[in-house]
Amino acid sequence: MFESLSDKLDAIFKKLKGRGLLKEEDVDVALKEIRLALLEADVNFKVVKDFVEHVRVRAIGKEVLESLSPGQQVVKIVHDSLCELLGVSNSRIQLAPNPPTIVMMIGLQGSGKTTTAAKLALFFKKEGRRPLLVAADLQRPAAIDQLAALGKQISVPVFATKETKDPVAVCGDAVKQAKLDGRDVVILDTAGRLHINEDLMNELLRVKRTVNPREVLLVADSMTGQDAVNMAKSFDEQIGIDGIILTKMDGDARGGAALSIRSVTGKPIKFIGSGEKIDMLEPFFPDRIAGRILGMGDVLTLIEQAQQSIDQKEAERLQKQIMEESFTFEDLRDQLKKLRSMGPLENLLGMIPGMNKAMKNVKVDEKEFVKIEAIINSMTPKERRNHNIINGSRRKRIAAGSGTTTADINRLVKQYLEMKKMMKMFKGNKGFRLPKGFSF
Repeated sequence: MFESLSDKLDAIFKKLKGRGLLKEEDVDVALKEIRLALLEADVNFKVVKDFVEHVRVRAIGKEVLESLSPGQQVVKIVHDSLCELLGVSNSRIQLAPNPPTIVMMIGLQGSGKTTTAAKLALFFKKEGRRPLLVAADLQRPAAIDQLAALGKQISVPVFATKETKDPVAVCGDAVKQAKLDGRDVVILDTAGRLHINEDLMNELLRVKRTVNPREVLLVADSMTGQDAVNMAKSFDEQIGIDGIILTKMDGDARGGAALSIRSVTGKPIKFIGSGEKIDMLEPFFPDRIAGRILGMGDVLTLIEQAQQSIDQKEAERLQKQIMEESFTFEDLRDQLKKLRSMGPLENLLGMIPGMNKAMKNVKVDEKEFVKIEAIINSMTPKERRNHNIINGSRRKRIAAGSGTTTADINRLVKQYLEMKKMMKMFKGNKGFRLPKGFSF
């Protein structure tokens, strides 16, 4: 996410930080490079122009140029300006005072709208809500089946009917059913359409007027850059939108859509899709995203993801095992599963300040996790709980059962013993406690 832009900005700031004294000409040179980096990242030209001028006015002030660390001050100004550009604060979905809250999802075909609708339903479910998904996409073949499958995956009911081809009627009936069933959030998955198709846009307007949604959210593919921005502006002018969800952000190294769309449309980005898995939908926090762009990491999101994946009672149980030195291969397998459930390891490492640069040329092989799990699964329960009994013949059997080699078994046992040694060191620290939501 933002990798290309981050690298360019990092190189620019390195030059600034390397100077003990900054002159106005130095700031101008850096701003020209920042302007070029943003344009290459496919950020809207007017947005770039306004952004650079905003930074320049603040950066050439006396308190910056004559400060003890002028380079750092400029970086802070760019960070604050990015936060303002992205929206200052997190914008949540406004819940209706009288349930259900109706959320209408609109967008182009292929933007990931149906999957995003299911992701949003799961997000609400985790918050203790009772969502209902509505299959109102009657244009695309198998759209209803796709939403039904996703609903089943996350255990959220889907309202669907093949008796009518009128999405307005479907949405109206779904809202009535939601009230009867006590559902407090209704998510309408409407058909994808081109913003130049007048008939289909009028259909959206009819749905909006009939069910009066609390929020109309536009789902846009961040990979399309300025096309996504132009499309968002057109949808807002014709339908009226309350917010934007940017999908496929994990594959967008440039970030042009994210940096332009709010400034051009005046509408906040509410969520970003950070991966293909059904739980990979993040609330959009401008300050955290600005931190990622500038290589400062995003520790708060990392902590939140850890707390969602790790049960506190489980963390306390694990802490007790560490203290009693009873951490087994079974525990190791369970912890690796939890780590993988938080998302791709490269994404997690990118949230740790400085780690993005340190891991620049290191490719994390997710297959290694699969291999370790296969090895542990091939052990008998006794072997998992007591590594001392894993002799030569047992290692050959485990290797054969897991499709690996005895060298792989030896390596895993060695890593496991080193991990236990490290845990023993933690035990020696009397004040040691696992942070809330974390475990090894």
